[in-house]
Amino acid sequence: MQFGVFTVGDVTTDPTTGRTLSEHERIKATVEIAKKVEEVGLDVFATGEHHNPPFAAPANPTVLLANIAAQTERIVLSTSTTLITTNDPVRLAEDYAYLQHLAEGRVDLMMGRGNTGPVYPWFGKDIRDGIPLAIENYALLHKLWREESVDWEGKYRTPLQGFTSSPRPLDGVAPFVWHGSIRSPEIAEQAAYYGDGYFHNHIFWPASHAAKMVRFYRQRFEHYGHGTADQAIVGLGGQVFMRKNSQDAVNEFRPYFDNAPVYGHGPSLEDFMQQTPLMVGSPQQVIEQTLGFRDYAGDYQRQLWLVDHAGLPLKTVLEQLDILGEEVVPVLRKEFAALKPAHVPDAPTHASLVDAAGGPRESTVHGVDDVTGKSPATV
Repeated sequence: MQFGVFTVGDVTTDPTTGRTLSEHERIKATVEIAKKVEEVGLDVFATGEHHNPPFAAPANPTVLLANIAAQTERIVLSTSTTLITTNDPVRLAEDYAYLQHLAEGRVDLMMGRGNTGPVYPWFGKDIRDGIPLAIENYALLHKLWREESVDWEGKYRTPLQGFTSSPRPLDGVAPFVWHGSIRSPEIAEQAAYYGDGYFHNHIFWPASHAAKMVRFYRQRFEHYGHGTADQAIVGLGGQVFMRKNSQDAVNEFRPYFDNAPVYGHGPSLEDFMQQTPLMVGSPQQVIEQTLGFRDYAGDYQRQLWLVDHAGLPLKTVLEQLDILGEEVVPVLRKEFAALKPAHVPDAPTHASLVDAAGGPRESTVHGVDDVTGKSPATV
């Protein structure tokens, strides 16, 4: 079981002080959060992708993740959204393979459609094509990472003839891919078709909806012959805020909730906590509620929490990570490990994918070098 955090990179005014971080401060704070994730013993740091204010999340997450890779040694560096709809699959194939080399394999991706309508035309796309774009673009990305000479013709980009993306994936093994969606069965179907992971960020939706989506993915994973339904690779998201006393946590978090871009000005904090998996309380309450996710999602492989949203100051965020690392995650590791059946796989890592492929493979790119005229070139 992997535990970690994800960020959406929002630049939100702290409602208790009226102070708003500059973009520079928010970006530098994000790096400090990632380093703290490793320090406290968590497993994954993930970043979203945004192209519009009020977000300072990277437009190209590989820039941030490469910087963090140089300052960490152990954690998996992931995206919590890579827009498969508005990004060129060729660019994604090359950028993330390059990052994979820099990070010694500590990389995976979470593919998403993006739900902000104006973003699509900024990249020459139409949001009404969101699902077919996600399907076609990922089919090409999947192919680019597994074949060295790619012929391709689709609806949404120019054809490719004998194209080789470079660099090739580290050890001949593509980064593991999760497909993230909270309401699209088509994306869950896509994850199941390829035998990839399915990530449900069930922070905005009731548990019953998450259970329905995860169950559908598991059924389709089995249908496509990747294993039994309970062997499907599932990740869950959510937000957590903790203090030793649960009422202190509620009182401190309330102004952030009430003014948050994605929460505020709607149901009360109490109603939201009752209807969704938002966790605000003591460490023991967070442990119990997280263990309860297994009751409706089954045995799953990755739990990510949002800890820096809504203008929370960096000091508070780092305190939350200390609590996770010292009081919450060690208990959850032990409990989830005791409950997991032997036939249910762990979350895939670069090492496990290399082992499954029979060991590292050297990649040979066949072609003529523009300068030397020699062929082939080995990478």
